[in-house]
Amino acid sequence: MKILAIHNYHRKGSASGDDQVYKSEVELLRKHGNEVVCYSAINDTFDQQGVVGKIKATLGMLWSFEHYKNVKNMIEKEQPDVVHVHTFFPLLSPSILYAAKRSGVKVVATLHDTRFVCPCATSLRGTELCNECGDGHYLRMFRYGCFKNSKMQSLFVAFVFKYHRLRKSFYHQIDRYICLNDNQIRLLGNIGFDKKKIIKKYNFVPDQNAKTEKHQNLPDRYAVFYGRIGEEKGIRILQKIWDNLPDIPLVVMGGGPLEEEFAEWAQKHEQVHFLGYTPHEECLSIVKMGEFVVFPSIWYEGCSMVEIETESLGKALLATDLGFSQEAIRDGCNGYKVPLGDVDGFVQKIRQLWNAPEECKKLGINARKDYEEKYLPEDNYDQLIKIYTDVLNEK
Repeated sequence: MKILAIHNYHRKGSASGDDQVYKSEVELLRKHGNEVVCYSAINDTFDQQGVVGKIKATLGMLWSFEHYKNVKNMIEKEQPDVVHVHTFFPLLSPSILYAAKRSGVKVVATLHDTRFVCPCATSLRGTELCNECGDGHYLRMFRYGCFKNSKMQSLFVAFVFKYHRLRKSFYHQIDRYICLNDNQIRLLGNIGFDKKKIIKKYNFVPDQNAKTEKHQNLPDRYAVFYGRIGEEKGIRILQKIWDNLPDIPLVVMGGGPLEEEFAEWAQKHEQVHFLGYTPHEECLSIVKMGEFVVFPSIWYEGCSMVEIETESLGKALLATDLGFSQEAIRDGCNGYKVPLGDVDGFVQKIRQLWNAPEECKKLGINARKDYEEKYLPEDNYDQLIKIYTDVLNEK
């Protein structure tokens, strides 16, 4: 099968899960003998533009004539069987969906976040969950300055999504939506998406053969947080949790917008070891040598790569009872769920696992079994090919 895979990369160093999924799926498809041609843009190019270039790129969020033309020409040249779109915002724009459909090619889209409901893709207003824009009244974004805390940028993004809502771009230009969890399916159903076109498929990670060796300058036992050092990942919740756990070591790995602020806080807490950005192989080794992983995210995770990687390493999870974690974690089996923002609840569960190494080990064994049942690459490949085949067989 020949697939045109399209993706808008985040900025380098942002540790974005959808970037990782895009690359992993392309590699998996090629491994099985499929021909995959790729078309992508990267947000770093926006920063490299002059004033005129940035204005052009900003207007292109509504409709990019450049990417529309490029995708249409690529389809004409390559003749793919199917187009698989991952992320199109902000640079590629919804114009690429029209380029594919007008070329007569079926379009599959993986929804890595809640952008069709919330144009900011986080379903957050500040630190509070919010899906109000699902009703199509996007001007409230201007009122609250939702997009990058800027009212003017929020107004423009609101206009972009209002325009495409009126045109039904996201409803009519996509033949199959791949959702990553039940919550996404529910949110799309609430705003009128055709449930017959929606299918759930989890992400996957390769079986991790992480090294089991003690790392210098780290304690013998420790809990772990790794991922983006950003508001939506619950970093401020993590800080509050460890303000109450002076006797339990925590190792934190990752980079992001709150990195400097977090580093300053960590320096004042002897039990917190902040390593910043850590190469992936080393990161997984550190996770594997830890006791368990803490993940107090405050937004709707799609299918968290951190969580399924943790399971592949045979480690228990303590995560917020929200989004993907709601269905991925079974209390007392492969980890524990804690209500959103419940600092005391996290403290209690962390102490419970810290003081019960045998329970930790049992949860980790079950987590590994869960990984083998749900998140193996080969199983994921079979699901993906079936999605392509089914959509191609539709009239």
